[in-house]
Amino acid sequence: MIKFAVYGKGGIGKSTIACNISAALAAKGLTVMQIGCDPKADSTSLLHGGDRIPTVLDMTRKTNGKFTLDDVVFKTASGVLCVEAGGPIPGLGCAGRGIINALESLEKLGAYEVYKPDVVIYDVLGDVVCGGFSMPMRKGYADKIFVVCSGEKMSRYAAANICMAVENFKGRGYASLGGIILNRRGVPDEDEAADELAADFNTYVIGSLDRSEDIPLAEEAGKAIVASAPESDTAKQLKAIADSVYAICGGE
Repeated sequence: MIKFAVYGKGGIGKSTIACNISAALAAKGLTVMQIGCDPKADSTSLLHGGDRIPTVLDMTRKTNGKFTLDDVVFKTASGVLCVEAGGPIPGLGCAGRGIINALESLEKLGAYEVYKPDVVIYDVLGDVVCGGFSMPMRKGYADKIFVVCSGEKMSRYAAANICMAVENFKGRGYASLGGIILNRRGVPDEDEAADELAADFNTYVIGSLDRSEDIPLAEEAGKAIVASAPESDTAKQLKAIADSVYAICGGE
């Protein structure tokens, strides 16, 4: 089983990229499970026609913890198995603790043994990497971390913090850095800035995505681009990213 996490600053497009990676790998016949680790619980919406699914924390509160996998794991038309960790009631509780609760609940219910996914993708909010937000990096969860960034200063700053966290965890047998995914925003010297960031952490840019009208159009329709416009240049770039990620994680 291949397990990796996609991190990145809020709004950088990591969920769009994660959903398209999931859809692209599922189209190859792989069983893919995507787990959204963001309190907004919108990680998998592009795989569900724009709709949101009940979250693990929703069901924990609703059933007092007495729920089944069928209550929190939803299979899409493309075959991707989707889970959303969810978050606390706004203003109450810790979002990071919610992620810990959700991932531990999936393990306790035997999700990985029941569904036997070939690929597990954790889509994680990554402005800061602390507490529960670092959970997918820990031993037994993701094996590789991929960081989405643009050439914009704050995006690179957040990406550097994530990469630094991965480096700090390295001695504990946690996930290792798989590479940088560049989501271009059209700023000057963007590719050079991404390459410099990657070099600072002894990694490289494993794929890039150009700005395109295909992206907001697909999001408005609630669809992954690799499914809605499979022959577009954007879809081809996303499929190439999916192939690179899969190969780096040991897929054949």
